[in-house]
Amino acid sequence: MDRWIAAVHGPALLRAAAPPVAVDLGYGAAPWTAVELRDRLRRVRADVRVVGVEIDPARVAAAQPYAGRGLDFVRGGFEVPVAGAPALIRAANVLRQYDEEQVGPVWRRLCDRLAPGGLLVEGTCDEIGRRHVWVALDRSGPRTVTFAARLAELDRPSDLAERLPKALIHRNVPGEPVHAFLRDFDRAWLAAAPYGALGARQRWLRAVGELARTWPITDRPNRWRQGEATVRWDALSPRTPGD
Repeated sequence: MDRWIAAVHGPALLRAAAPPVAVDLGYGAAPWTAVELRDRLRRVRADVRVVGVEIDPARVAAAQPYAGRGLDFVRGGFEVPVAGAPALIRAANVLRQYDEEQVGPVWRRLCDRLAPGGLLVEGTCDEIGRRHVWVALDRSGPRTVTFAARLAELDRPSDLAERLPKALIHRNVPGEPVHAFLRDFDRAWLAAAPYGALGARQRWLRAVGELARTWPITDRPNRWRQGEATVRWDALSPRTPGD
């Protein structure tokens, strides 16, 4: 996710007139994700400031030894208690704890906190980030969904279904677009099996290229090579009552 943010949102960070602020919302029991986000974004722009936000005061206190050099930790939640408007809010494995009907209001609340041109990235991953799916949103709402995997450990693309963000995970059923997308992705992956002799990366490239014939894939092969595939949100958004 951090690699994708740096590549896709990096130009916006560079255009910011003032030093941009990025928020790691709900960083968890240890501050490593906030530290890693700071290190990654500082390769894009050296004056980026990252703020780790956690609701548990004990976690905030435990993170303080790692503060400094463009990294701070504060207590808070969806109000995002930082000065000014963040250029980026990242929330990984946060909304999975909430009900599906709560996702939309939380998205709107977080997007309202963004600076013009800012980005909210919200999604779910496994424990060490080998499988990850996230939604990217701006102040107008959701824009894209990205599927990312460590390709050497991927059996089939639909394995990513268990990491769908809360807005989509209960929609992986017949009749819903995300179910059809993963079905077609598996078919493309199966058809690309001969390319597996050249490595999982080549198989993924071939499968995503085939998928792009019928689905609005928004990125290009340079991102596919990273084990990513990004599709427009409106192609996967829920279609049944309750969306």
